[in-house]
Amino acid sequence: MPGESRHVLVTGASSGIGLAIVRHLAAEGWRVTGLARRAVKADGVASAQVDLTDMPAALSSIASLGRIDAFVHAAGFLRSGDLGNLDPADLAAMWQLHVAVPEALVNRIAPRMQAGGRIVLIGSRTSSGQAGKSQYAATKAAMLGMARSWAMELAGRGITVNVVAPGATDTPMLTDPSRGTAKPKPPPIGRLVRPEEVAGLTAYLLSPLAASITGQQINICGGASL
Repeated sequence: MPGESRHVLVTGASSGIGLAIVRHLAAEGWRVTGLARRAVKADGVASAQVDLTDMPAALSSIASLGRIDAFVHAAGFLRSGDLGNLDPADLAAMWQLHVAVPEALVNRIAPRMQAGGRIVLIGSRTSSGQAGKSQYAATKAAMLGMARSWAMELAGRGITVNVVAPGATDTPMLTDPSRGTAKPKPPPIGRLVRPEEVAGLTAYLLSPLAASITGQQINICGGASL
């Protein structure tokens, strides 16, 4: 079975895209460990409850996991706001989770990865900019620059790094009242992206067939970026 016995670590694994990813990978035969603040409810998935913004706790939670063949950073959240109403605390919190956390985890994991290792960060198609989402877009753009830099560093070791950039996806984040007033718009295909579709693309990037894909941001947006 593809991926059998290989170990993947996934953040944000208790809901939304992260949950879809761990379920998909477990079904493919991966050994899956999910990190999240809440317990991960998925068959065949080991979970560690941890607040990723507590960096010492996050790093401690992976210390005993042994070999990690792949890492997926799916944890994230959105706060939106127009100019004149931006809250610096929102930017700081999103930067912490979207940039500082994956930096710390990959900094610990990548040096120990073997050839064939895979790193996928869940970004956003808004990384190129979107009205009312400047702070969110800035953190996702930084994530992309970081991922491309890692891809350059790790290519010679046979390790790939890519960003999967969903458009509006049917997850609890879309209905979170703390996200602000911005309302998601269905893309040209007439419906929101499904978490399982993001999971499928992520799984492909972790597979041996994706060995020549690195340093890329791949949009999955139902035509919204056309």
